[in-house]
Amino acid sequence: MKTLLSSPAKMALSDAESSIYQKSLTYIADLSLNLMAVKVSNHPEDFLGWCVELLSVCKQGVNRDLLEADQFKSLEKLSSILVLGASASQLKMARIAPWPVYVGFIEKQAEVHGLEERLSLLDYISALDNQKLGEMTDLDRLAFAGKHTNNHSHTVYDFDVEWFSSTKSAKIFHTLLAEQANDFDNALSFIPLTGDVTPAQYQNFVKAYKKIFSSYKKDKEKGEKSPLAPATRLLAMRRPDQFIALTNAKIEVLCQGLGLVKFNSFDFESYWQDLIGTLRTFSWWHESEPSDEHELKIWKSRAILVDLFLFADEDFALSSNYLRIRDKKLNSGDSSYKSTRRVRVKLTPEEIVDQALAEDGLPEYIQSKRDVILKQVKAGKSAEHAIGIMRAIFG
Repeated sequence: MKTLLSSPAKMALSDAESSIYQKSLTYIADLSLNLMAVKVSNHPEDFLGWCVELLSVCKQGVNRDLLEADQFKSLEKLSSILVLGASASQLKMARIAPWPVYVGFIEKQAEVHGLEERLSLLDYISALDNQKLGEMTDLDRLAFAGKHTNNHSHTVYDFDVEWFSSTKSAKIFHTLLAEQANDFDNALSFIPLTGDVTPAQYQNFVKAYKKIFSSYKKDKEKGEKSPLAPATRLLAMRRPDQFIALTNAKIEVLCQGLGLVKFNSFDFESYWQDLIGTLRTFSWWHESEPSDEHELKIWKSRAILVDLFLFADEDFALSSNYLRIRDKKLNSGDSSYKSTRRVRVKLTPEEIVDQALAEDGLPEYIQSKRDVILKQVKAGKSAEHAIGIMRAIFG
C-alpha cells in the first residue's frame, strides 16, 4: 500500500493532476492506518490507473467497522477527489484523441454510462421533429428540459430524462418554463438546426434567455439571476453536436480535465469562449460526417457525449430514474407490460440504495453518502432509515 500511495510522486503529472494528488494526501493522512491495513497487488504507473485503484480500495478494501465517526467524512472526501482525478485524466485524453479513439472510448464506456438510454433520450427528442416547447405536452417539455417525474411512464420514456444534466432543482427555471414556454422558444430560435453555431447566434440566445429571468421579480425589486446549467441543457438538446449540458457539479471536473480556469454557474461567456471554444479545437469534433450508421449517431451527438469521459463506477447506470420507475411497477405487481430487459425480481442492497437516492428533492450531501447508507442497508436497516440518520447528522 505504501508504494501505491506514493507512486504519483514519480509520475509526470499535469498541473491539474498534481493539484488533485496534493489534495488527496490530506485525507490519505487521516486514513493512513486504515489504508495501510489493506493489501494491494496492482500498482498502476499512470495517474488514471492510480485513481481507479485507490478508489476501489476506498469502496471495497477499507474496513469501515474500524473507522472512527469523523473518518467517514475523510473517506468520502478522498473518494470524491479520486473520482475528480480519474475524470480529469480521461478528459485529458479526450483533448488529443482522434475520431477512432474517441468512438472506441465511448463504446468501451457504454454499459457503465447507460449509453443505450442516453441515445434513446436523444432519439426521442429528435423524433419530436423540432416541436416548439410551447406545443409539447408537459411530460415531453420536462424530458427536453431535464426533469424526470413519476409520471414519465417507463413504457413511453424508456430512458432517464435526466441523463447528461438534471434540472430538477432549478425551481424558478421550471416555473418560468411552464408559464413562458414561448419565450424560451424565442430564445432557442436563434440557434440554427444545422451548421456550426456562431458567436452572434449564441449571444442572441443568451440575451433572450436572460430577459426571461430578469422579468421574474417574486418578492424582489430586481429580476432573478439567470442560471447557466438549465440553459446548456436546452442548447444541448437542440444541438447535441454543438453543446455540452452542464450541471453545477460538472463545471469543476470539466475545467480541471480540459485545463480551463474554473468559471461560475452564471458565466455564459466562459461557457462559450472557454468550454465550447476548447471543444472546437479537438480533432474528433472536426471529423467529417461518417457513413457508418452507428458512428453517425455518435457523431450527431459528439459534444454532449463528452459526458462519457467522466469517471463512473459499475453501479452508475443503475441509478437511472427509468429503471427506478420500471422496477417499482414490477415489484408492485404491475403485469401490464413485458420488460425487454432482464427482470430484477429481488433488488440488491446497491439497487435499493440507488433507487432511494434517485428520489426527487434529496440534497447533494445525502447523495454523497451512498457508501455509508449502503453499509446500513446491508446491516438490515431500511434505506429510508439510513437516509433519516444522515439528515439528522449532516442536515
